[in-house]
Amino acid sequence: MAEAESKKVIKLVPEYLLKKRKSYQAIKATQAKLALLEKRKVSKGKPLRFKRLEDFLKDSHKKHRDETRIRRVEHRPPAPLPPAKNKLAFAVRIREIKGVSPKVMRVVQMLRLRKIFSGGFVKINKTSVAMMKVVEPYVAWGFPNLKSVRELILKRGQTRVGRRKVPLTDNTFIEQHMGKHGIICLEDLIHEIYSVGKGFRATNNFLLPFRLSVARHASRDKAGLLKDLGNPGFRGTDINAIIRLLN
Repeated sequence: MAEAESKKVIKLVPEYLLKKRKSYQAIKATQAKLALLEKRKVSKGKPLRFKRLEDFLKDSHKKHRDETRIRRVEHRPPAPLPPAKNKLAFAVRIREIKGVSPKVMRVVQMLRLRKIFSGGFVKINKTSVAMMKVVEPYVAWGFPNLKSVRELILKRGQTRVGRRKVPLTDNTFIEQHMGKHGIICLEDLIHEIYSVGKGFRATNNFLLPFRLSVARHASRDKAGLLKDLGNPGFRGTDINAIIRLLN
């Protein structure tokens, strides 16, 4: 019995069947390769996003509301400038700007607040106060103290070299790029921003907008605003509390 099992006959596959299998496998491999190439071609670039009619209506309403608000502001007498001691403002965007008026979008880009919870320093003058009025429903702004300016720059101060973001931690690097404006160290940079000196514009442009952070489970109201931040608009010295919260 054992001898019979050891002498099992292995059935041979005819040659024409082997050739048929080989050609079939080659066809399947070619089809798979073409399917992969087609998939890559379709998925190249940004994917299409479906937008509901309600979203178009909502954006149109928001745009119309912005244009009406800006038109009314233009017909009102300009707001009085704050006291001369308040030369510096800090603005942070706390609301989404999807579907807003092109004028609002243009001012947001000028203030470099393209991303939500990004912030930047602004020199107080007639033009900047008018700009704040345009973006008032989306931006909180006020007068930062020296402690807030120092903490922002020390913790989140960055600049761009080529395509790289470089943190401001090396005084030699600061002197190399800002020495022509009389700024040779981090303390000089902080003083120039807070005092709004002659080199304020160059110094502010040297700094990238501050990317502030929000707690992942922060509570929001029905409008999507963070409850702890309060409403957008002019906040005076209360902006320092917002900076503490987000920095």
